[in-house]
Amino acid sequence: MTKIVNHWIGGKPVESAAGASGTYGPVTDPATGAVTTKVAFASVEEVDAAVAAAKDAYASWGTSSLAKRSAILFKFRALLDAHRDEIAALITAEHGKVHSDALGEVARGLEIVDLACGITVQLKGELSTEVASRVDVASIRQPLGVVAGITPFNFPAMVPMWMFPLAVACGNTFVLKPSEKDPSAAVRLAELFAEAGLPDGVLNVVHGDKVAVDRLLEHPDVKAVSFVGSTPIARYIHTTASANGKRVQALGGAKNHMLVLPDADLDAAADAAVSAAYGSAGERCMAISAVVAVGAIGDELVAKIRERAEKIKIGPGNDPASEMGPLITAAHRDKVASYVTGAAAQGSEVVLDGTGYTVPGHEDGHWIGLSLLDRVPTDSDAYRDEIFGPVLCVLRVDTYDEGVALINSSPFGNGTAIFTRDGGAARRFQLEIEAGMVGVNVPIPVPVGYHSFGGWKDSLFGDHHIYGNDGTHFYTRGKVVTTRWPDPSEGPAGVDLGFPRNH
Repeated sequence: MTKIVNHWIGGKPVESAAGASGTYGPVTDPATGAVTTKVAFASVEEVDAAVAAAKDAYASWGTSSLAKRSAILFKFRALLDAHRDEIAALITAEHGKVHSDALGEVARGLEIVDLACGITVQLKGELSTEVASRVDVASIRQPLGVVAGITPFNFPAMVPMWMFPLAVACGNTFVLKPSEKDPSAAVRLAELFAEAGLPDGVLNVVHGDKVAVDRLLEHPDVKAVSFVGSTPIARYIHTTASANGKRVQALGGAKNHMLVLPDADLDAAADAAVSAAYGSAGERCMAISAVVAVGAIGDELVAKIRERAEKIKIGPGNDPASEMGPLITAAHRDKVASYVTGAAAQGSEVVLDGTGYTVPGHEDGHWIGLSLLDRVPTDSDAYRDEIFGPVLCVLRVDTYDEGVALINSSPFGNGTAIFTRDGGAARRFQLEIEAGMVGVNVPIPVPVGYHSFGGWKDSLFGDHHIYGNDGTHFYTRGKVVTTRWPDPSEGPAGVDLGFPRNH
């Protein structure tokens, strides 16, 4: 029997209500191509019900003590730790990534739960005494109310955990709209949070498509929206939600470059390039998709990358021997393959062609092999577009300055990396490069939880990066309170029509 994933509203699973859309979307096992699950698609009325539940819960949660919030978060963290294998299995079953990669995703999400557990420190205010005679000024941060998160398919547990634990810890209530392609992990997270003691309605999950998204963007009771996904949708989210008076952080796509200088350890650089380009089948917004080789090292570097790539074992994510799994859908697999099949005609040298790859016994899965393109022109589709699959482009430049200029000319500015033994070159790179996250001999520079994640240019729309200090500031708003208490011995101060004096 096909599994059904329903909404989670007001602390319990909710089936499609009478008079609602009653529509469902298919969820496939990427390793077999079989539809294993149906997910409910929310109507406007069902989204409204989730927002109403969150608004009702905010009346008490928004004024709850920090001690209560922290205690529930610590219990939630313990449950996540105990169920990490189960959550990883849900990710593998619906996304396709190998189990070890899914476990890593859960671990990175747990980092933000750790941050949320310490929210008492993050929400400390400031106090200045005696700014004038018997006048004190305090700065405090307060929650916004109902906030929403719209998350992508590539990290169905981690990206939601980048959002709702911190938002809830700050005193907000949350409506999550996860990807309809792999929804089960999000619902399981909500169930575990409820088991930890989270009051009903503080965290709600609604599934669906553009109908659900647009309703969240326009709903008057939703005060802020967090989003991670492609650049065109991020731009739409930011424009639409901002026009409706909401605070927005919308993280978009990427074309992450890795600059390899002639003095670099080429074996380490090749290892890093293969891991960063092909891990999670390239379905990462922080994947390295373009290696920029400086000087005469290009041929040797490409040979080393090819040697390693040819050894990667591709298979079902639940097979311990697999190092890379399938892509999320057949349509996405075909789109990724089109960049490789058209690469030679646009001037690239096809070193490895992963199209047409299949796994015996799983012929209907969404398989594609590893592809490596060399001497890729900057005006080719393979370079200009975010492919979001296991395709690595190699570009050649003569100098460091040419490499930096090439990277900075990209419309994206999510993450980038440099591989070198030269500290001076690395220092210049981290200051001169136009990207929000930089790695020095680190191919995927995703910040730890207590720093913030986010890019520049077309990789971020909004003023706040996600999690870390930026996350706390995004989910709260500042208030300044000026107080004067007269000394008991003083009489009435009288009327003064002048500008308030601080001296």
